[in-house]
Formats: sequence, structure tokens, C-alpha cells
Amino acid sequence: MSDPTEATGPTEATGAAESTESTEETGTTGAAGAAGTGAGDGGSGRRVRVVLVDDHRMFRTGVQAEIGRTEETGVEVVGEAADVDQAVTVITATRPEVVLLDVHLPGGGGVEVLRRCAGLTGDAEQPVRFLALSVSDAAEDVIGVIRGGARGYVTKTITGTDLVDSIFRVQEGDAVFSPRLAGFVLDAFASTDAPPVDEDLDRLTQREREVLRLIARGYAYKEIARQLYISVKTVESHVSAVLRKLQLSNRHELTRWATARRLV
Repeated sequence: MSDPTEATGPTEATGAAESTESTEETGTTGAAGAAGTGAGDGGSGRRVRVVLVDDHRMFRTGVQAEIGRTEETGVEVVGEAADVDQAVTVITATRPEVVLLDVHLPGGGGVEVLRRCAGLTGDAEQPVRFLALSVSDAAEDVIGVIRGGARGYVTKTITGTDLVDSIFRVQEGDAVFSPRLAGFVLDAFASTDAPPVDEDLDRLTQREREVLRLIARGYAYKEIARQLYISVKTVESHVSAVLRKLQLSNRHELTRWATARRLV
């Protein structure tokens, strides 16, 4: 369940680094170890203001503990948000240089945050840049947020050191991706032809897609209702609509359908 409070300034998070996931991608140490060896950016004088957007409070606390030691990393966490509405409010109020954005959020997902903050990303003098930070490595998620305006996409297996580096690179205007995700973007944008359209998936609304993913991941209706801030009856209605539009009979067929398209 997402926490209802959002900070306009960072709070000290003690002992929460344990909630940050370890890496498999680069084999580098976390930011805490790097700080002691001079790998942090605080000593260089570089600074970047960041907002964390993720619906899991413990994850936000872990990221804050890992990268938010400004004197060591150069990263100042100026706000947090747990859903789309909170994210838009906090980002608009604080005008950070970089937003760490989860893809799956209550209220419409990361793509909706990007859509509602389009005016800030397009500001020539003080642009707000977005770096997706998600557990998902599905091609649809990666391509969706990049098309929406994000400057990069990294998974939550990234180390603190690499995350700090990615934040500064995005601040400077670079595009940043976890190695195995870059191919999705290259495949989608390398050709001048329009990417293939999944007509079945296009029949679904954004909310129906959110419900589809959660159903395919094994969530119960009550859990989905809590995740999306809707009633169980509304979840049932969305599931019925998805099954009807996709011409499927039950949630088991739905799960197979979503898995085949790497939507889970």
C-alpha cells in the first residue's frame, strides 16, 4: 500500500539501505562503498536535485539512504511521491533537475506522469528530465516511457554508484539504459517505419492494461483494488472488459496472453 504523505524536502533515512536491491548487471559496489574510495560526486562539486517517484515506501527509503548523502554523492533528494497525482504536485512544486520515475504507479503509471509534466520537460531554460527506475524489463514498458519523454531506463538491480552516475548523465542530457534494455529502444527507433502495432493490446484502456498486468502477476482482486485506489467491483468490471476485448475465457488464459507479449 502506498503511503499518503509526500515530502517537499528529504528526510534522513537510517538503516534503510538494506531495502535496496543488489546488482547483477555490473558487479560494482554500492554508493556507500564508493563514497569511501572517492567514487561519489560530492567531492567534485557537482550537484543535482532529484525527486523519487515510487509507490513502495521502503524502496524509496532505501534509495534515499543509498544516494541521498549529498556531501558524498552530490545528489539532493528534494521530494518524494507515491502515485501520479502526488508526483505531478511534487515535481511542479520543487522543479528538480531529474526525476527517478517508477513505471507502474497508481493513477495511470509513469507514462501519465510524463504526459502531465510535458511542459516541464520541454522547458528550454530549466528542463525537468526523467529517468525510469523500475523492476520491469518488459519491452513495452521501456518503449512506452521513452516515447513519453523519459531520457533513460534502468532496472532496480542497479547499484547505488551506477544510479548516481546515471542521474548525472541524464541531468547533462545523455540517454541512459541498462545494457540489456538498450536493444529494445534501438529496435523501436532504428527504422523509419512505424513499429508493429498490437491491435489487441490497443483495444485496452490504460487502466485496463494496469489491471491486466496485475492479474497476470497473480494479484487478487482486493490487492489490485488497493494498488490502484479503486473498488473491488471496479476491478471486476475491468477484468470482464479485458476478457471480452481479448476474447479470453478466464484469468489463466489472460496470464498466458500477457506472458507471451512480455507484459508481466
